[in-house]
Amino acid sequence: MVKRIAVLTSGGDAPGMNSAIRAVVRTAAFEGISCLGVKRGFVGLVNGDVMEMNPRSVDGINLKGGTMLYTARSPEFKTEEGLRKAAQTCKYLGIDGLVCIGGDGTFRGARDLSRYDVSTVAIPATIDNDIACTRYSIGFDTACNTAIEAIDKLRDTMQSHERCSVVEVMGRNSGSLAMYVGIACGASAILIPERETNFEELYERMRMARIQGRNHHIIIVAEGVGTANEVAQDIIEHTGVETRVTVLGHVQRGGSPTARDRVAATRMGVKAVNALLEGRTNRVICFKDKGIIDQDIIEALDMSHEFHQELYDVAIQVAR
Repeated sequence: MVKRIAVLTSGGDAPGMNSAIRAVVRTAAFEGISCLGVKRGFVGLVNGDVMEMNPRSVDGINLKGGTMLYTARSPEFKTEEGLRKAAQTCKYLGIDGLVCIGGDGTFRGARDLSRYDVSTVAIPATIDNDIACTRYSIGFDTACNTAIEAIDKLRDTMQSHERCSVVEVMGRNSGSLAMYVGIACGASAILIPERETNFEELYERMRMARIQGRNHHIIIVAEGVGTANEVAQDIIEHTGVETRVTVLGHVQRGGSPTARDRVAATRMGVKAVNALLEGRTNRVICFKDKGIIDQDIIEALDMSHEFHQELYDVAIQVAR
């Protein structure tokens, strides 16, 4: 019988994490069980750094970006000794179930804890939207809108000065963010790590666009492709177009979450607690075509990320 659960956030922060925390805490209270918040992810679990949480302690946090529980990376947790300490913390505090919010690294941590008989449920939260088992992860929509707002403002000055703007967005291994942002902003080109870019074709497209009367360009580059500075230098050398670089960086992780992220995070948080109460442990909460489900965590980690070919085709067809 589940009497007490705990919740933590780990890895890179994502807008909407607070909404997921709020949902976990309030669902636990609704079901009559206590809830602990673990500070600084698995670091806090190893060190026993926890706090009692109740519905009042999470008032209004769904409006804020980041995570009220903080997040950190823990080299110690990756060792067997660290795992044992974390498991002992759960046993000592009477934690019957642990909700872990984060990306693939967080999922692996939850999986490893399950080997020490800790019941875990993981919730996907990463702005890269690159977790294979789910169609959507918390933070993606907010990050897209943050980038779009910045690029729309950049376009005004690029158009005024007849320049090319190379904008680097996050996405080391995934081009999802770059593709969504690029399509929404009407980018001239979108460079992603999953597909090789034909630069000669890009330069020719820019020349033809200039002949046809276009006086500015927006090029979106996912960070996994290379540096925006290198891309900009190549464009200058091959086209002669005055080019500027903007690296949006960690600003994409911040800000008040959008309605979509708040609602998605809340639904996932409720689903995670219900899974624990129903005895389904070592699971991952996933968005699928038919709604929100929970899936075995080992199966989820074994899945390969599926590239969104249709979205890429759309990006190619409309980029001019």
